[in-house]
Amino acid sequence: MTARIESLKQLQWDRAHHAARRVLPADMALPYRDAALSDVMRCALRTKMALDMETPYLFPGELIAFTRTVPNLPFLFSDEEWADIRKNHFIHESGNVSNLSPDYGKVISSGLLAIREHLEQSEEHAAMRMSIDAILALTARYEKAARAAGDDALANVLVRVPAHGARSFREALQSLRILHFAMWCEGDYHNTLGRFDQYMLPYLKVDLDAGYLTQEDAFELLCAFFLCCNRDSDLYPGMQQGDNGQSIVLGGMTPDGRDGYNLLSQMCLKACAEMRLIDPKINLRVSRDTPLSVFELGTQLTKLGLGFPQYENDDVAIPALMALGYAEEDARNYAMAACWEFIIPGRGMEIPNIGALPFANTVDKVLWQKLPACADMEALKAEIRRAIFDSVRRTLCERQNLYVIPAPYLSLFFDGCMENSQDVSLGCTYNNWGLHGTGLAPAADMLAAVEQIVFGEGLPALTLLSAMDADFEGFSELRQRLKDAPKMGCDDDRADKHAVWLLDTFADAVKDLKNERGGIVRAGTGSAMFYIFHAGELGATADGRERGVPLPANYAPSLNVKLSGPVSLIKSFTKPDLGRAINGGPLTIEFSDSVFTQEESITKVAQLVRLFVLRGGHQLQLNTVNRERLLNAQAHPENYRNLIVRVWGWSGYFVELDKCYQDHIIRRAELNL
Repeated sequence: MTARIESLKQLQWDRAHHAARRVLPADMALPYRDAALSDVMRCALRTKMALDMETPYLFPGELIAFTRTVPNLPFLFSDEEWADIRKNHFIHESGNVSNLSPDYGKVISSGLLAIREHLEQSEEHAAMRMSIDAILALTARYEKAARAAGDDALANVLVRVPAHGARSFREALQSLRILHFAMWCEGDYHNTLGRFDQYMLPYLKVDLDAGYLTQEDAFELLCAFFLCCNRDSDLYPGMQQGDNGQSIVLGGMTPDGRDGYNLLSQMCLKACAEMRLIDPKINLRVSRDTPLSVFELGTQLTKLGLGFPQYENDDVAIPALMALGYAEEDARNYAMAACWEFIIPGRGMEIPNIGALPFANTVDKVLWQKLPACADMEALKAEIRRAIFDSVRRTLCERQNLYVIPAPYLSLFFDGCMENSQDVSLGCTYNNWGLHGTGLAPAADMLAAVEQIVFGEGLPALTLLSAMDADFEGFSELRQRLKDAPKMGCDDDRADKHAVWLLDTFADAVKDLKNERGGIVRAGTGSAMFYIFHAGELGATADGRERGVPLPANYAPSLNVKLSGPVSLIKSFTKPDLGRAINGGPLTIEFSDSVFTQEESITKVAQLVRLFVLRGGHQLQLNTVNRERLLNAQAHPENYRNLIVRVWGWSGYFVELDKCYQDHIIRRAELNL
């Protein structure tokens, strides 16, 4: 890390730029709240207002500019208007466009002025034009500020981009920063930076080949851009600070079938290791042909406790996406949504987190309602299958007449929107929906326990239900028997077979379903924040879990399971056909930081990752934790401000998380090699 980057990082860490932020007056005029305006024009007017109100702020020695000075803007609609919309529509999350991957490369290479020339007289085009003009006006103010500060190098970059196509690595990075910055100002969120190393590599190669930059110069620019991703991240929270969708994808097959891992991919991994910040989160696409050295580079980040890279297996993902109807070149070009969901850059208006199937809750409910009447395991599984199908269809029925707030600026980045004068909020090439699947391992554990102890050993069903109702008070012996029953994560087919069946049943339930936009519905193994919500709805369960014990995050073993080790864990969780659950959701493994006390541990963990890939795993994320350090951080947060952890599909600072998420991370099993 250069002295300049070190200085910029410290200024940013000290929040020097927060002094430039200003709170808007509560009674300010909101000209976009005019009932006579269409929603798309309202959005363009508010974007213009947001950008017009920004005041240029430059750090000393700035390399990549743009910093938010107006933290928040009033909502697009009044409370009454929004309530009226909600009466007649399903609203996903905040209602804004989210969890997409814009085609930034297309706009960086062409420039906004070239796009503007093709805009015509439709209302949608007028809204796009207004957004472009507001971005260029703010860029001009930044250029003027850079000149006034005597920084002609930065000013000359801002004269070029994003108005015109980038010609150099610095121009491309600066253009991306501005384009991404404006997305947040439009109100869109969790829209990722996509395949960064693919669309940025040509600019890096031009500079290196011509001798305009050395690799050291380029690395400094890359670090400066990564710093920018963290500059305003406190203004972009999702469920928690750090949950902001600022992730990039590295490596993987290109649309024409080549290996996309390149020099910039490697530089990004090394920059993350040096910077040690939560953004951008790294998704590393790999395959059976990926060299071990790449897995070792990724493991270096795991050792540092960053919680990424998250690994995606091309060998599973690409054919699985094609089987669902994605064109081959699009399937090869997949990126990730804010956490882990598979999406297509510039071509998908997909909602990959529109709901969740609560595996554990569904199995638990069936046990309470049907177990005493079931003569055998097959009868019980038939009831569970019906319940899963009912849950999936009920979820879809509750998501009718979807309304998404228009995003005329973001529409510039998606195929067909400008050409057809259609806002991306109304749809794109792919309009698929995804459902998470929470608590799979506890659900499998429940079935394994019931099969062994009720149908195998003859325990009366009512006795089991009575014990659960009492939270096992007075049933300590039975609770221990349930806990000793087979558990997923230990390479025990008696439990793992139920996970295979449950996931296949989920895939069967969504097969051939269509949403109201003509898209398909995808099954997944992720949990997002549902692992907190669904656990709160459960009492004690048939796997011996007491009331109040959380469910695991994502695709992971139950929290109260004694595991044999990472190899057995990987074997268990690669038995299902994960190509049928390609909405995504990573196997999450927690390592004790003591694992990395020996240098050879880097290679051993890298080999474990490769084992997961070779066995057909779809996604994997690794966390390195120290329980004592986490407990100390809870007690003395002022001493652990920079402690990073993986939460569910993103990394954040531990001390900024709500206590329920902190407690969950502390309870997760720490594995050793």
